[in-house]
Amino acid sequence: MARRKAAVAAPVNVDTAIVPVGKGGFVGHLVGHVVGKALPYASPWIGAATLPPLAGFATNTMWGDAPLSAGLASAALAVGGAALTATTWKTTPAATKFGRFRRAQLSASVAAGMGWLTTATAAGPFGSPVLDAWLIGGGLFAASWNVRQVIRNGASGDVESAEETGGGMAALAAAIGWEKTTVKDAKGTGKGTVKATVQVEPGSTIEAVQGTTGRVAAALQVPPSGVIVTPDPEDASRGTISLRVADLLRDGVPFAPPVELGLLPTEPIPVGLYADGEVWALDPFSAAILQHVLVMGVTGAGKSEFLRSLVAHLATRRKMTIFLVDLAKGRQTVGHIADGIDWLIQDGKTAKRLLRALPAAIKARGDRLADEGLDQWTPVSSLNAVLVWIEEAADVADFDELEEIARKARSVGIWLGISLQRATWGNVSTDVRANLQASVCFGVDKPGDASFGLPDSVTDAGAIPAWGSARPGYAYATGMGIPDARWTTEVRSGLTDRAELAALVAAGTPYRDPLDEVTATALGQAYAQRAHKGTNRTTPGVQAAPAPLAAAPEPAHDIEDDMTATEHAAALEIQEAYDEVMGSIPADPEPDAPYASLDLDDDVPATDDDEDGGMEFGAPERPSTEEARHILYVELDGWVQHGRLEFEPADLIAATVAAGRKRPWMQGELRRLTELGLIQRDGHGSYSIVQSPLQPA
Repeated sequence: MARRKAAVAAPVNVDTAIVPVGKGGFVGHLVGHVVGKALPYASPWIGAATLPPLAGFATNTMWGDAPLSAGLASAALAVGGAALTATTWKTTPAATKFGRFRRAQLSASVAAGMGWLTTATAAGPFGSPVLDAWLIGGGLFAASWNVRQVIRNGASGDVESAEETGGGMAALAAAIGWEKTTVKDAKGTGKGTVKATVQVEPGSTIEAVQGTTGRVAAALQVPPSGVIVTPDPEDASRGTISLRVADLLRDGVPFAPPVELGLLPTEPIPVGLYADGEVWALDPFSAAILQHVLVMGVTGAGKSEFLRSLVAHLATRRKMTIFLVDLAKGRQTVGHIADGIDWLIQDGKTAKRLLRALPAAIKARGDRLADEGLDQWTPVSSLNAVLVWIEEAADVADFDELEEIARKARSVGIWLGISLQRATWGNVSTDVRANLQASVCFGVDKPGDASFGLPDSVTDAGAIPAWGSARPGYAYATGMGIPDARWTTEVRSGLTDRAELAALVAAGTPYRDPLDEVTATALGQAYAQRAHKGTNRTTPGVQAAPAPLAAAPEPAHDIEDDMTATEHAAALEIQEAYDEVMGSIPADPEPDAPYASLDLDDDVPATDDDEDGGMEFGAPERPSTEEARHILYVELDGWVQHGRLEFEPADLIAATVAAGRKRPWMQGELRRLTELGLIQRDGHGSYSIVQSPLQPA
C-alpha cells in the first residue's frame, strides 16, 4: 500500500513519461483520454437527439399519408411498445434497491420512446406538440441516464456494487452453486474473521450448505478449517457462516500464568487462545456436570504442551490432587513439574494398581459426600478434587475398568482425562467414549479420525483438524464449561518454558493440599506405597524418586543403587520366581540329625529299633477359626510389607494347609475379605490387596 501511494503521489516527468509522441503527441493523447471519459455521458444525448426523429420520420413517411395505414401502424406500434416494456421489466435484474431503480428507469424509457414513436407515425415528428415532446422528453431521458452514470462511477457506486453482490458473499454463493442459498449481513469482527447469515430457500437445508465448505475454502484460498457453517438452533432454514481470513495464532501463543496462587479448582483454567484472540479457558469443576475429557492427536500435534499447561495451573491450587499415568515418556513430558503431581506412575504394574483401587475410592468419596449433604463435589466438601490423567489408556487398562471409573467418578469430583493418538474402537470402546463428554482434538492425519473425538455437530460444521502435525498446538475443544458456540472455533495452546513451569510449581508448594484422608485410605496400600510423592504444604521437602525394588524376605543377591525402574521390575520378577521354586522344597526338619551331613552317594546308617522307645504320635490339634484366619492374615500382611499387592488363590495354599483348612474355606475367606474392602478381585481371577488385614483401617 505504501508503495502504491508513493507511485500515485510522484510527479509525472513529461520528458520521460511513456506516452504516444507521434500524430499529436502528448496533447493528442490527452484529448483522446478526455473523449474516452466523456463518451459514456454523451451517448444518451446522441441517442435522444438522433434516434427519435429518424425513426419518426421513417415511420411517418411509410404509413402517415393514408389514414388507414397510419391508424393500423400506430396500433401495432402501441401493442409492440407495451410488450417491449413488459419484457424489459421482467428481464432486468432487481435484487437490490439500485437494481429496482434501474429496472424502473429502463422500462419507463422504453415506454416513453415507443409512445412518442406511435404518435409521430400518425402526426409526423416535426409538428407541435410532437416536436416539443421530443425536445423535452429526450433531454430529461438523457439527463436521467447521466445522473445514474455519475452515481455509478462515484463513491456511491461501491455501495451499489456491494449490495448487488451481497458484499461479495452473494457472488461467492453463485460461484459455488448455492442456487437456493442467500448470504447476507456479512460483517468483519476485526479479529481475522468474517461472519454472515445464511438463509436457505424451501427445498434446501443448512446441512447441504455444510457439505460445501470445502468448495468455499478453495474459492477463498483459506485452509479447509477456515470455513465453518453452524445451524441456527431456533430456525432450521438459517445458519451462520464464519470465514477465518487471517490467522492471529500463527506466531504462537504465550503461556498464561495463573492470576494468583492458591485458587480453587472451580476457577477457570487459561490454556491458550481462540482464533479471534479471546482466551481459551477450561472450567470443568464449575460445570453443572463434571465432564471427563478425551484428548486426541498425532505425535507432534501438541498434546504434551497442553498437558503441561493444565498440570502447571492445577498444581498451584488448593484442594486439588493430580494422579498422572504415562508409561511411555512420563519424565520427559512432566519431569520438571513432577513435584506438583501427587502420584506419577511410569510402570504398568503400578498403573493397574491405581485403576483397581479407584472404585473403592469412588465409593468412599460418595459416602463422605452423602454425609456432608452434597449431591456432587464442591469446594465446600472436605475432599480434594482429583485429576486422573492417563496417557495411552488402552495400554494401561481394559475397557470395562475405564468404563466403570468414567461412569462413577463424575459426581465425586474425580476428573478423568484420557490422551491417545486415535480414539478408534480398538483403542477405547464406545462405552468409554460415551462417558468422555468433553474433548480436545489436535491435528489428525485423516478427516475421519476427528469424528472419534469431536461431536458430530462440530465435524458437520467443517471443524475438522485434518492438518496432522503441521500446525502444532492448534485444536478444537468442546465441553468443560466451554460455550457451545465456541466449539467450532480454532484454539491454540500456550507455548511453555520448562524453567518457568518448574518455578511456578515450586511457588505453588505452600498452597497444595495433601490428598484428603478419606480418599488416601480408600486407595489403600497402592497409594501408601507409591514410589513418587509430590510436594505439598505439609511435605514440602518430599522429592520424586524412582520406583524402588520391593524387598524380598531374603534377597539372593545385592541390587545396584543406580538400577532403572525397568531393571528393578525385572529383578523383582526373577527374585519372586526364585523364591517360589525354593519355597516348594521342604527344609531339613532335623539339621542336627546323623544323616544331616550325608551326600546323595553315602550309605544311610542303620537305625536302632529301640530308638523310638515305643513313642506314639497323635494328630496335631486343628487351629480354631480365629487362629486359621490369623495365619492367612499374616501371610497377606507379609506380602504387603514386602511390596507385593497382587496374588492368585493358589499362592495361599501353603497358608491354608497350615491353618488346617481346605480350598472351600480359603475361597470363603477371600469373599469375606473382598466384602470388607481389604482385597479386590480382578477380571482374570487374581486379587489385589487394598489394605493389610492386620493393619487398622
